Amino acid sequence: MAIRAFSRSKFSTFSSILLQGLKKTPIRRNPFPPKSSSPGLEIEPICGFRLYHDGRPRGPLWRGKKLIGKEALYVISGLKRFKDDEEKLEKFMKSHVLRLLKLDMIAVLTELERQEEVTLAIKVFKVIRKQDWYKPDVYLYKDLIISLAKSKKMDDVMLLWECMKKEDLFPDSQTYTEVIRGFLSSGSPADAMNIYEDMKQSPDPPEELPFRILLKGLLPHPLLRNRVKQDFEELFPEQHVYDPPQEIFGSC
Repeated sequence: MAIRAFSRSKFSTFSSILLQGLKKTPIRRNPFPPKSSSPGLEIEPICGFRLYHDGRPRGPLWRGKKLIGKEALYVISGLKRFKDDEEKLEKFMKSHVLRLLKLDMIAVLTELERQEEVTLAIKVFKVIRKQDWYKPDVYLYKDLIISLAKSKKMDDVMLLWECMKKEDLFPDSQTYTEVIRGFLSSGSPADAMNIYEDMKQSPDPPEELPFRILLKGLLPHPLLRNRVKQDFEELFPEQHVYDPPQEIFGSC
C-alpha cells in the first residue's frame, strides 16, 4: 500500500510540472503540411523528415511550358533586327539559328507566327525541314499556313501547300477554312474553288464551316455558289442554307 501511494504522488507531481512547462512554452505550428491525399506527390524522407510536393512541375519542365528559353528569345530578337538586311540575316541564321536545339527552334517558329513575322517564320521553317530530326508534321504546316493566310500571303501559302502534298500530309478542316477565307478576302474565288475541290478529295469527313465560308464568300458568283450549295445539301441534308433575296445577288 505504501509503495502504491508513493507511485501516485510521484506521478501527480510529474504531471503538474509538465503542465506548468506547457503553459510557459508556446505551441509551435508543424512546419510540414499534413500528408497529401493525392498519390504520387509524396517525396522520399530526407534526414528523418518527410517532405511533400505541391503538384506543380519543377525546373525545365515548368519553365518550358510557361516561358521561352533565353537562347530562343535572343534568336527571335536578332532575326527581327536583321530582317531588312538579307546579308546580315543569312549570317545570323547560320551562326545562331542552326545551333538551336529542336525544342528551341520550334519555339522560335511558333513565336514568330504569333507575332505575325511570317516571312521570318518561313525561313526558320525551311531550316527545320533540313534538320536530321525533322519528320513530316501536319501541325507545323498548319500553323504556318494559317498565319500566312491571315496575312494574305497566298503565294507563300500555295508553296507550302505543295510541299505538304509531297510529304503525303493532308490539311484539316480548319486549314481548309482559313485558306479558302484567305483567297476570298484576296478577291480570288477561282483559287478558293481549287482549294474546295482539293478538300473534297480529303480522306477526312467534311465539316460544315468551310462550306459556309464559301457559300457566304461566293454571293457575287451565283454559278460557283450553286455548285457548292448542291454539294452541301447532299452532305448535310438536315442543315439549312440561307439564300438572300435575288436583288442582293444582283447588287453583289
